[in-house]
Amino acid sequence: MTKDVIALTPTMPDTWALLAGLYAAGPEAGVTAGSQGAVLRLCAPDGRPLVSVEAPLLVQVPGEAERLLGRDVPVPFWWTEVRASGAVPGAERLAGSVCGRLALLLGGSTWPEAAAGTEVVDVGAAVAPDDGQPVVDVLTDSTSVVLADRPVLALTTWLSDVLRGTSESGRALQIVTPPHVRLSAPARATLLQVPHRWVVQDPAQGYYDGLSGAVLRWRDGTFAPALGADGTASVAEAFGRTSPSDDRQLVVAFRTTLPAHEDTVLGEALETAWRALTGSAPAGWGTAEPVNLPWSPRRLTGLARDRAPEPTHLLVTGHPGRPALAWIRVRRTTAGIEQDMTLTLGYGQGEEPPLEAITPLAETLVADHGLTTMLASLRRAPRDLTTAPVLQAPAVPVAFTLGARDVRGIGLTHARRPPVAVRPVAPGPASAPALHYPLGDGSDAGALGELHRLAAHLRAGVPGTGAGAGA
Repeated sequence: MTKDVIALTPTMPDTWALLAGLYAAGPEAGVTAGSQGAVLRLCAPDGRPLVSVEAPLLVQVPGEAERLLGRDVPVPFWWTEVRASGAVPGAERLAGSVCGRLALLLGGSTWPEAAAGTEVVDVGAAVAPDDGQPVVDVLTDSTSVVLADRPVLALTTWLSDVLRGTSESGRALQIVTPPHVRLSAPARATLLQVPHRWVVQDPAQGYYDGLSGAVLRWRDGTFAPALGADGTASVAEAFGRTSPSDDRQLVVAFRTTLPAHEDTVLGEALETAWRALTGSAPAGWGTAEPVNLPWSPRRLTGLARDRAPEPTHLLVTGHPGRPALAWIRVRRTTAGIEQDMTLTLGYGQGEEPPLEAITPLAETLVADHGLTTMLASLRRAPRDLTTAPVLQAPAVPVAFTLGARDVRGIGLTHARRPPVAVRPVAPGPASAPALHYPLGDGSDAGALGELHRLAAHLRAGVPGTGAGAGA
């Protein structure tokens, strides 16, 4: 199994400290600089990267080490991640020795503690041409396979780099884990995207898809569903081993459109939602996990402006007392600057999600933040916002909001008379109202059907569809 080892140090690993760590492979080992200078690699004689050392990351957001590693580390601290390929014997010990040397020099600790060492590990490392290839365990014409074993598989800088590399090469990414590994919410959203896959190795049944449950087999250089004689895929028994839980997640997905002005500040709509639902602002933001920067809409805006016209993807996290995580996609369109945001909050036994705040939140987002659409849903899922490789019940819609621009395009008369039991309220000015459709309290799965009927009705009112004429 591939081993990820992380050094958690109070002091930044400078060039000399990193070199001291890399000398764990011996003084003759070769080191190559990775893509964009963010990664150092030790390579095997055949040119295959066997250990990668990520650029040290200063984490200033409380609770991130506990969320991802189950360890309480006071902020600020430096997170230096070293990844070893399971394809080369001894690479795991080398990764542990690199992190162990960093912790010895700088103080702090390593995760996992048992992996740390300081000995020289001779794996025959050598200089190799840098082709930008990340450390993966199996590389075929169609697939990059990564083996991982950590408490929470997160959307780290390394994983983002692998995703970028596999996409550019036309490959799929398949991450193979033991059944005890869970996905962070951003990692889950990423692995839901075709053609990527979360492959779970079950001791009894072999391999199955951790998000769909389909039994998998290795065939033609990739994990694919094992089809029966009738051409259908079977579901692994392990996928159905769910335990009753009172944990719930409130998911609020919304889009805003702002004018493309110099003084436009991004992230303020998300902060408004965060305050309405938790009572405080977000704790931090970043481009990967762990989320490392203190919350600052202006710094967030500056990054998005620097990356324009390319879209920007960002993560936002909350304070340790209330599990909350969001991701934002910012892009320029002909309508202005669009922000697609998904905010997920976790609640345990005896904690009630603040459903009463959803309607006032919709009204505020319509009035002050250019709301286009919003869907609030409730689902049975872990309070810590992670995903285990077992069957999850679908989210049940609580409310849907349609912004004034789309109401105008559909037609107010048509949009306010959907074939559902609950009638909408109309936030915003009477001359350009939005429409907010309450759909329930998240306890009745029948609300899914209500949402589908509402969506079909609204689509029928869109000009040019040929439906809804005369409505």
